[in-house]
Amino acid sequence: MATPPVVPTTAAAASIAPIFINTATLRSIITYKSLIQHFRTSLPIVTSILHSPPRQSYSLSPPSSLLLMPSWSSSSSFPYLGVKLITYFPQNSAIQLPGVNGSYVLFDSATGQTLASMDGTELTLWRTSCVSGLASEILARNDATVLLMIGSGNLAPHLIKAHLTAKPSLRRVIIWNRTEEKARKLAQFLENEGKYEGVCFESSGRYLEEVVGMGDIISCATNSETPLVKGARLKAGAHLDLVGSFKHSMRECDDEAIMRGRVFIDNEMALEEAGELVGAFERGVIGKGEIGGNLVELINGKKVGRRDSEEVTVFKSVGSAVVDILTAQLVYETYQNGGL
Repeated sequence: MATPPVVPTTAAAASIAPIFINTATLRSIITYKSLIQHFRTSLPIVTSILHSPPRQSYSLSPPSSLLLMPSWSSSSSFPYLGVKLITYFPQNSAIQLPGVNGSYVLFDSATGQTLASMDGTELTLWRTSCVSGLASEILARNDATVLLMIGSGNLAPHLIKAHLTAKPSLRRVIIWNRTEEKARKLAQFLENEGKYEGVCFESSGRYLEEVVGMGDIISCATNSETPLVKGARLKAGAHLDLVGSFKHSMRECDDEAIMRGRVFIDNEMALEEAGELVGAFERGVIGKGEIGGNLVELINGKKVGRRDSEEVTVFKSVGSAVVDILTAQLVYETYQNGGL
């Protein structure tokens, strides 16, 4: 966990000038390795001192909406409070603009003064991917060699890099997308970056059912409302990472995948929000008591992760304000310590 700065005295606090950390700067001072490690060391510590109410959503002119995700500390050992503001304007695609935009504002929890603001959209991409990376580090087999990425949107390259960081044994990345050209372009982009020696990046134009069984790790980041991953196709020992769904109508896998795997979650809100799980509970596929544990329980050893090499594991994440503020903390403190 990054060392928190000393809470300023009243006189010193008056001189604090808020800083703006732009997207390029954020990318230059954070790594997948540092954020995954930060989550591993910090999540068990801060969970008990952070207050993070459920995200608030406000409908604007249909179909647009505004989301707020606040979190604040009750301890001087973590002197921060923060809020992420997200706008959702799906109609923006018609004018070639992003449909989701966000900002994150970090405050001093002792004085309420603004410390920093940063790109909330970029922060979300990093924190989401590194939560999946940490889960992969704990739950996926250590000899995993093939990563199948389903989806090729903005989150996909971050997820790929987080999984490659978590599991250095990976040697082949297959990208599948309904529009094959998008998958091909992402594979070419990652290949051209040349950052992962010995790793082959490729796209697949085959039916998804034909390539699911190849993945030792399968990561899904889509808005699908019909199951993409069929549990019967999963190979023994596979790890399924589900990122995309955040409402009841969305499903990235079928009930068979939930039945075959031991299911783990990032936090308890996944039980209320994730379409794959809510639907499985309603249909009697599994009960809430059969969930293997959450990420904090896996980190601190209260719950057992993978039990053998043949077991299928499933990790479902929906995100939280806790990992938002931890990411903002790492970015801010690294910036303040000259990590440019």
